[in-house]
Amino acid sequence: MTRSPVHNKMDEISPLLGNQPREGPDLPSPNLRPRHQELIPTPCGPIKPWSELSCPVRLYFCFAVASLCALLGLTLYGIYEQSMASYAFGDDLTVSLIQLVGILFCIYYISRGVLQENRQELVVFVLSVLVVTVRSVVNFLVLPTQDKQELLVRFVCILCLAVIYVFCTSLLIQRPNMMAFRVGGALESLQEQYFLLNLCFSMVTFDLQAQLCLCILIMTSGSAVSADDNIILGVGVFWACLTAAVGAVAVLKEAKSLVWIFALQNIPEVAFFVYLMYRIILKWGEDKTYTLEAAAVTGALISVAIKAVLFRALLRLVHSFGQGLRERMFAPSKR
Repeated sequence: MTRSPVHNKMDEISPLLGNQPREGPDLPSPNLRPRHQELIPTPCGPIKPWSELSCPVRLYFCFAVASLCALLGLTLYGIYEQSMASYAFGDDLTVSLIQLVGILFCIYYISRGVLQENRQELVVFVLSVLVVTVRSVVNFLVLPTQDKQELLVRFVCILCLAVIYVFCTSLLIQRPNMMAFRVGGALESLQEQYFLLNLCFSMVTFDLQAQLCLCILIMTSGSAVSADDNIILGVGVFWACLTAAVGAVAVLKEAKSLVWIFALQNIPEVAFFVYLMYRIILKWGEDKTYTLEAAAVTGALISVAIKAVLFRALLRLVHSFGQGLRERMFAPSKR
């Protein structure tokens, strides 16, 4: 049987195409195959492969994580020196503990924000950096001259790095975000659901950060809080972590029962913080300073605002459970 001129022409062209996979009934046309790699499923949702990140993004990510780890080391050293210098809690130690929590969460935010192209996490990262920076500037300005020398290195590092973080992260936020399309596909409803899921997950972790910082402020507010309250606050830290874990699992697993449990867990949490605010206000300014008291009240208001945003988004997200987003997010990679 002789081959037609068309087949002979295709045989001449085929070596130029390389080792292309054969088309089959279950395989899409080569023009329809995605040019990106498969996403990597993780417990917190799919992430992009490291090789798929552009070179500038890789450099910035490595710089951000390395510099944050360096700041973490400086903060831990400062906490050690302050704890050895005095057995009483002071404003400096309080700020150092809050910065320690903020730096740990910033490492998490930038990691998830870059690898998942998650704008919500990047926005929260910028907010956390700004909060830590403003608090560091205010604390440095009110310090006595002799104490400023001890914190000068950490203060300069935080100030310079904050400018770089905010500028570079703002550029990342403005870049086109393809993760919503890659996870949700062409359906706008699934893309919106993916946006709400990321928003709720970010608010859960941001709320945990705010509550941990609030607990530190209250526990280090001197005579305003009794020893019994400090013990209850220790339990409150565990309760905050447990609540955040339940909220994260409820969002990722699309479990309505866990959503209700998460909502109920927030009721005693808010009630206890209202009680502590009342206790602090009763003894307002007894130590001739209002710094920690004002910061505690501000932290409580921020925590309530975060919860309001979280539950508003969560109510919208619950109505879209079971529409296939979870299966798309945690589908095994087909390589």
